[in-house]
Amino acid sequence: MKNAFIQKSLLVVASAALVTATACGNADTKEATPTPGTAVKENVTLTMEYNWSSPNADNQLYKERIQKFMAANPDIKIEAQDIPSAQYRTKLRTEAAGNSMPDMFILFPGIEMDPYIDAKVLMPLDEIMDTWKNILPAQALAGYNVDGKQYAIPTKMTFVDIVYYHKDMLAKVGYNQFPKTYTELLDLVKKLKASGVVPIGIGNKNRWPLQSTVLSTVEDRIAGTEFLTKVKQGQAKFTDPDFIKSLAVFDELNKLEAFNADLNTMDEVQQQDYFLQKKAAITMTSSTIDTKFRVSNPEGGDNIGVALFPTIDGGKGTAGKSAGVVQYGIGLSKELKGAKKEAAFKFLKYFYAPELYQELMSKGIVVPAKVDMPADTSKYLKEMLELTKNGDALVFDSVMPAPVKDVIENGLQAITMGQKTPEQVAQDMQAAIEKIKK
Repeated sequence: MKNAFIQKSLLVVASAALVTATACGNADTKEATPTPGTAVKENVTLTMEYNWSSPNADNQLYKERIQKFMAANPDIKIEAQDIPSAQYRTKLRTEAAGNSMPDMFILFPGIEMDPYIDAKVLMPLDEIMDTWKNILPAQALAGYNVDGKQYAIPTKMTFVDIVYYHKDMLAKVGYNQFPKTYTELLDLVKKLKASGVVPIGIGNKNRWPLQSTVLSTVEDRIAGTEFLTKVKQGQAKFTDPDFIKSLAVFDELNKLEAFNADLNTMDEVQQQDYFLQKKAAITMTSSTIDTKFRVSNPEGGDNIGVALFPTIDGGKGTAGKSAGVVQYGIGLSKELKGAKKEAAFKFLKYFYAPELYQELMSKGIVVPAKVDMPADTSKYLKEMLELTKNGDALVFDSVMPAPVKDVIENGLQAITMGQKTPEQVAQDMQAAIEKIKK
């Protein structure tokens, strides 16, 4: 495997522990401040593509930093295109295949780097990496490092599988905390359903939530953390009993009517509002959404609890693991030269300055950087750090090729619509990965 991201398990643990440690003020933020880039001597325009269209707090912050950079550097203009996440990956892969990349663009870590490495469209950032030597350790950078070359810098650490629940809604059916076992979860689902409440709200219109948010953790609980790696190496198959059991969880929950009936036509933003309006007792989404659910909730966030998916009897996984991945590294086109390259480097140094990470923490977002925790850090962020401190489960779409990801996303939709069985979807997935290996 070309990508060093196979070591992500270490990255997730290191990142969470690292940020927790910095709450004690061990890092010297001043030392980590990037040195200014050389002044650009001519007017420069840089094109940029990103997928920050959803109303997440961090997305707004990133766009504000672009505007602040241009205000401070009037000789550099950034022409940005905001592309919906559902279309972003396909658009960027198409541009890479046609060698028509924008100057700057968001990269996803792990195996998702491979199309751009293969197309030779990326510029390594090695010559400016000393800028971040005091705030970003090697573990935090590993997701964007391929064969010893660094191609992007992460902004945040996203745990994709956080369970959020309304404490009062669970208490009404006899649960004062989130279930610790899958058997208890099934009991809770039945009781919530009997009380007239939608147990679990999911917005799977764009197909990735069931795959990334739910399957990543369910598969880890049942088949164990090494299973996906073994599949890629040919030492295990998607048709193995453990993986079929993972898919069967979706089938079982669907037959219990655990999900909202419109889960495959509701998107993830609608899902968030659906949950906040208490139309569902539980939802699963990323740690980033904690800002909306609890940190910045005008009604307060104390009634919303956070948890991880429970243990499953007979499973090979370890309780307490969370599926995490670094995100939002900005890559550069290898075609950048002269003043444009200089301007792009200057932008990266500004964008990924220590204050970015502190502002993210102020909004309740987990970061992989070694910076002091701001005085206004929310108690909810501290709770999230504690919850995810053992987080080393693999995120499915960070390790599996796009064709396999597409098959499982379609397959999970089919299972929740009663159109396919877990066994049929497993066979489809195994056929997809075997086709890639030929």
